[in-house]
Amino acid sequence: MIHKSLKQLSQALAAKEISSVELSTLFLDRIERLNPEINAFVTVDREKTLKMAAAADARIAAGSAGPLTGIPIAQKDIFCAEGWRTTCGSKILANFVAPYDATVIEKMHRDAGMVSLGKTNMDEFAMGSSNETSFFGPVKNPWDRARVPGGSSGGSAAAIAARLAPAATGTDTGGSIRQPAALCNLTGLKPTYGVVSRYGMIAYASSLDQGGPMGASAEDCALLLNTMAGFDPRDSTSLERPAEDYARDLDKPLAGLRIGLPKEFFGEGCDAAVMAAVQDAIAEYRRLGASTVEVSLPNSHLSVPAYYVIAPAEASSNLSRFDGVRYGYRAPDYGNLDDMYMKTRAQGFGDEVKRRIMIGAYVLSHGYYDAYYLQAQRIRRLIANDFVAAFESCDVILGPTSPTTAFKLGEKSADPVQMYLSDIYTIAVNLAGLPGMALPCGFAGGLPVGLQLIGNYFDEARLLNVAHRYQQATDWHQRRPEGIE
Repeated sequence: MIHKSLKQLSQALAAKEISSVELSTLFLDRIERLNPEINAFVTVDREKTLKMAAAADARIAAGSAGPLTGIPIAQKDIFCAEGWRTTCGSKILANFVAPYDATVIEKMHRDAGMVSLGKTNMDEFAMGSSNETSFFGPVKNPWDRARVPGGSSGGSAAAIAARLAPAATGTDTGGSIRQPAALCNLTGLKPTYGVVSRYGMIAYASSLDQGGPMGASAEDCALLLNTMAGFDPRDSTSLERPAEDYARDLDKPLAGLRIGLPKEFFGEGCDAAVMAAVQDAIAEYRRLGASTVEVSLPNSHLSVPAYYVIAPAEASSNLSRFDGVRYGYRAPDYGNLDDMYMKTRAQGFGDEVKRRIMIGAYVLSHGYYDAYYLQAQRIRRLIANDFVAAFESCDVILGPTSPTTAFKLGEKSADPVQMYLSDIYTIAVNLAGLPGMALPCGFAGGLPVGLQLIGNYFDEARLLNVAHRYQQATDWHQRRPEGIE
């Protein structure tokens, strides 16, 4: 039962083959047994979970269930959930219990009747590409416990890969859904900016952050996005658009599809074995009836430096609220108010968060704003324009998700720049606000390789269709790590 898709689980629950309480218990028992080694979850509350499952069973019995009612899900610990500890992977929020639900949590729990298995580990305040910056320790990749699962949604990715949960939520600021999905042999979708509400999602970089689904397949992601998406008046960046069924085109044939291959993604810098798997995927798409065309994203090489000006600038502003006054950690010993601020933040934040706050404060400071922040925003517009031009000759853009497979724990910890380059193929998508997704496309040295698909604005249904048809023709997404029965 634990390896079934969301659709299959929904059918089993509807047919009374299993109850939500029984299904949730299966996953809770696995978490209890396997999580100490993988460290995917930071908070589990069996009593709360089973109470939610019992309520879901009552909805099913009353005939008022939706398609995902009773299905367990893991929640990235960046989403506030009423009554649940919500830490953002940081010491400064290590004991914070959220007093309200994020919109995503509300939609899944209250509206859809899904069951929370707990909160998953993550890079501190979503800052990282390896899930090694968490106050609660690194997450281990189920494919190789000596390697990283990717970040910052690494806990969610590892939980699904180890089947501690059938699906999970993630957030993506510069690749934080797609990169861990790629490194853990999963499917993950970052929607168009504004499609999923950010209300109750603790902010890192407000103009880049976007919540999205993570699952074993494109079909799973489509079903989750149907629940997550929608206008929210409490979020000023939420877009008011008609409701969509993101699963409507899953089985549509790919004949006539034009796939753009950016020449900048197929040059130097990508591991040869990773590129070979991507090329095999391109060949499979051609067999499925799609055509390919070369496109260019000439400013994509500037995405990493632009991102690491804009994101830290926004982070330095967003994280100023964590000062020890209103909530979260407060330094135990201090002389005056200024001393309390400094000691609280020095003790409460980890090294990577401090690094980005300092960079952000610097680029926003008098005399440097025009030279750095304003210039980065201009580059951001150029990058977005490159995508607009590329989509004139193609329907979707394809390339690698990550330049390498999962690297070893500690391998890049001492070199922040090398760590930042892990997101070289994903960051431009966030800067442009476009939808993008990662899906399994093979293995290199026994480790998963992820394919990235990028769509035009609000083209999530097409992306999911393109991914689903590939997954119908291949079985990469069905492969499981050794030792995960």
